[in-house]
Amino acid sequence: MIGRNELLKSLNDPDKVWDIIIVGGGATGLGAALDAASRGYQTLLLEQADFAKGTSSRSTKLVHGGVRYLAQGNIGLVREALYERGLLLKNAPHLVKNMSFIIPNYSWWERIFYGVGLAIYDLLSRKLSFGKTKHLSKKETLNCLPGLKPKGLYGGVVYHDGQFDDARLAVNLAQTCFEQGATVLNYFRVTGLFKN
Repeated sequence: MIGRNELLKSLNDPDKVWDIIIVGGGATGLGAALDAASRGYQTLLLEQADFAKGTSSRSTKLVHGGVRYLAQGNIGLVREALYERGLLLKNAPHLVKNMSFIIPNYSWWERIFYGVGLAIYDLLSRKLSFGKTKHLSKKETLNCLPGLKPKGLYGGVVYHDGQFDDARLAVNLAQTCFEQGATVLNYFRVTGLFKN
């Protein structure tokens, strides 16, 4: 296995030509590096701290299909996000777990609105669904969420999305980048680029 010192030496090789240099080792940078390296591009990724330390580490840790975009009518985005969510579960089941969420309903209209909307969410996920949306009675909802105000509660709607371990995903992506021939270095701050 190549160590860090050997990777650093490759940066000083005057004959080395990088097709792609990525600054930032968050989820987006690591994903871009993996895509580039797997296509055969000479890829260099440089991260100033730990992989996924910045914005990626402050995410919700949810692997979701963008249920809020469904209410905005952005069906294409939701379908794409659900597909990617399903692929992540299929390709990295050790990093993703199924989570159920309950939306309490305080009117008959909310019960219909969320029930229909989340049933569409399930349909859009097709074979990559995390689980089926279902209605809960008032009693079932209060059993699951005992802190809810019971007055006026009709029940709830439970739906499924996922949660993932962002740090482990980042490390797995970095390892896979390396396996695909990329040079990935953390604790390597970029202060400027010189092109010859």
